[in-house]
Amino acid sequence: MRPIRTQEYVHLQDTYPPTGLSDMNDRSDFVVPDITTRKNAGLSHAADYTLPQPIERYSQADHATWATLYRRQCAMLPGRACQAFLDGLTTLDIDADRIPDFERLNIKLQAATGWQLVAVPGLIPDDVFFGHLAERRFPVTWWIRDPHQLDYLQEPDVFHDLFGHVPLLANPVFADYLQAYGKGGIKAAGLGALPMLARLYWYTVEFGLIRSPEGLRIYGAGIVSSRSESEYCLDSASPNRIGFDLSRIMRTRYRIDTFQKTYFVIDDFAQLFDATAPDFTPLYQSLAGLPTLGAGEIIEQDTVLNAGNREGWADTGDV
Repeated sequence: MRPIRTQEYVHLQDTYPPTGLSDMNDRSDFVVPDITTRKNAGLSHAADYTLPQPIERYSQADHATWATLYRRQCAMLPGRACQAFLDGLTTLDIDADRIPDFERLNIKLQAATGWQLVAVPGLIPDDVFFGHLAERRFPVTWWIRDPHQLDYLQEPDVFHDLFGHVPLLANPVFADYLQAYGKGGIKAAGLGALPMLARLYWYTVEFGLIRSPEGLRIYGAGIVSSRSESEYCLDSASPNRIGFDLSRIMRTRYRIDTFQKTYFVIDDFAQLFDATAPDFTPLYQSLAGLPTLGAGEIIEQDTVLNAGNREGWADTGDV
């Protein structure tokens, strides 16, 4: 994700912005990464940007890259990732040694929650992305980063999209939340409210934390797919950790070039689903006249779990 969009990716220091919105070509200041062009050479996609997963294009090096990333994250996530994410890995039996076959994975995912994966070439336009979510289809970039890019990639690949997002789609409540988000996105686009909805996606689906009896745990895909942010978000004294507040989140800018300055913490996934149930139109209207808040700002109404010490915070701007 970049300035306004819910899914333009800039991956810096292992930190991924959201997954599937925004055609990279609709921004004159964004250059499609060479890897995207190279990986999709000779392929075509349908009007909804889907294509058959080109399994024959995966090399042994590609599968080895997946296996390296999978082992690295699975070794550190117990005690950090929420139980629903870990349960999803088990329920879906996601391959550890090779890039999963989407069709095989869809059998288990559809049985669990009625969702399915669809292969896409990379970033896709907002309206297409929302449309897929609204129909319980999750767009997954089919290709994987090159071996020398384990810790740096300019946009989402299959590891981020599949490992980071898909396990929680096996959780019925989270699955319903993401569908509701897709339906809301279609409406927000017509109301000019995408920046506010993008912030909600960023601070929940990508970089959310959740309470558990054992303490705070990770559920955001941008964190669980990142080795360094999986440590930083829970262990560092630098960031703020603040209780979930829908209207507050919709006003809060975020970071695309460093770790987050603030993480918002939900009580459970039902809180997310309940938050998306009402019509957002009145909320958009009430927030339109209010100033946005900085990524590291704390305000009087916040439920502050931890006020960060701000160590290492970059001086560059929020988006």
